[in-house]
Amino acid sequence: MTATLPTPAGCAVPARPEKGLPVLRERGQREVFCGLTGIVWLHRKMQDAFFLVVGSRTCAHLLQSAAGVMIFAEPRFATAIIEDKDLAGRSDAQDELDRVVGELLARRPGIRSLFLVGSCPSEVIKLDLGRAAERLNRRHGPAGVRVFNYSGSGIETTFTQGEDACLAALVPALPEAPADAEPNLLVVGTLPDIVEDQFARIFAALGIEQVRFFPPRRSAELPAVGPTTRVLLAQPFLADTVRTLLERGATHLRAPFPFGVSGTTRWLTAACDAFHIPSEHLRRTCLPMAERARVALEAHRRWLAGKRVMFFPDSQLEIPLARFLAEELGMELAEVGVPYLHRELVGPDLEALPRGVQLAEGQDVDRQLDRCRAARPDLVVCGLGLANPLEAEGLATKWSIELIFSPVHGYDQAGDLAELFTRPLRRRNVLTV
Repeated sequence: MTATLPTPAGCAVPARPEKGLPVLRERGQREVFCGLTGIVWLHRKMQDAFFLVVGSRTCAHLLQSAAGVMIFAEPRFATAIIEDKDLAGRSDAQDELDRVVGELLARRPGIRSLFLVGSCPSEVIKLDLGRAAERLNRRHGPAGVRVFNYSGSGIETTFTQGEDACLAALVPALPEAPADAEPNLLVVGTLPDIVEDQFARIFAALGIEQVRFFPPRRSAELPAVGPTTRVLLAQPFLADTVRTLLERGATHLRAPFPFGVSGTTRWLTAACDAFHIPSEHLRRTCLPMAERARVALEAHRRWLAGKRVMFFPDSQLEIPLARFLAEELGMELAEVGVPYLHRELVGPDLEALPRGVQLAEGQDVDRQLDRCRAARPDLVVCGLGLANPLEAEGLATKWSIELIFSPVHGYDQAGDLAELFTRPLRRRNVLTV
């Protein structure tokens, strides 16, 4: 191994009602981004962590392209490339991995958490990274380095599940909260620092004092979890993480996700209800922020109200975003496609969708493209691989991955979130002769 730092035919399952909404379940060819992409935002969040992908040169090129930054500074991710000699058995892949990790930690002594990230190649050759993590923990643990492993493989997953797998791998390392501890709130899901700080100030103003965010910015700040922990999700793609937290005794607070005014208010309401904060105090605290957000949204309604939007399945943000666009900006939903329909996590947003909207779970990309061409929506939200071909056919598109990389949660970002959808329409309007 060498370490490099970045310089079948489809089918449709009959529709089934989902609380009044028809759900088309499809299985066929899919257009998905690799789960390794999550490293791009995770390494920025966890400031003393390092992500070592065990994969091919293609994995390394993907991270270089997806990150597109770090030209003048050393990033906190790399690829341990599986060479031909590893595949041919001329060298022991586990010994090679130990050597690469030793060289990495010697070069970067500030690393406190090291994630071994599996890839399609490492999983195909059955490289046991779990065993490697245990061995490396014994070797480097006394020096204060904790080694974790998770899969970022793009096989049978969507790209946001990379974060889910990473956080689920971290949960067993969280300290145990005493059973008699004060109730505490755990906000789960990677948020930009500026958004996290905004939410921290809001919770403090509401009177909810015991608030932690997961993942934390530093390994020493891992939050405790136990029966008194109340989990409030910031991202809808964390099914495995929630499951592991519930196994530790935590309670999940069901709420819409904090997109726009309505979503953010109801998300905060779920926290206030759990901590017995009076609704009048919530209203007084949040009213000025909500009013500013409504003013910011109003500037975008004239572009979006009455326009039809179609979501291809990609990021798992589709249902909360569809709720935001329909409820707060007056858009019509031609179809909402999701990679997986996790009812427990997106249920409150699902219940707020307009009656009769078509939901599609899974993907047969050819069938969905046919429906898109027949519907001719004003805006298509899809992955990078489909955007340019659809633009060439005269359809306005929005890259769904941009909604992951941009600060879009909360009151202060409501206008910015709406602008991500109005920008393609304004651009098309300018270019139309």
